[in-house]
Amino acid sequence: MGKIILEIPVDVPVSSFDIGMIVASKLYTAGLLSSGQAAQMVGLSKRTFLELLVKFDTPFYSYTFSELEEDLLNA
Repeated sequence: MGKIILEIPVDVPVSSFDIGMIVASKLYTAGLLSSGQAAQMVGLSKRTFLELLVKFDTPFYSYTFSELEEDLLNA
């Protein structure tokens, strides 16, 4: 995986983990990453990543039924 360096003002109360989750969740909802890839990006299990999506205002149910079924079979 590549790395990106992002400079954020010191007075912005956000952790590097939160930034990673924001980016991973947006890439996930855009369909650019699977839930497993997004979870790996932030160092979490797939289950934990999906559970944390609520905190980042990201729905995890934007799947079609067949996509959800396939993802669950590969878990």
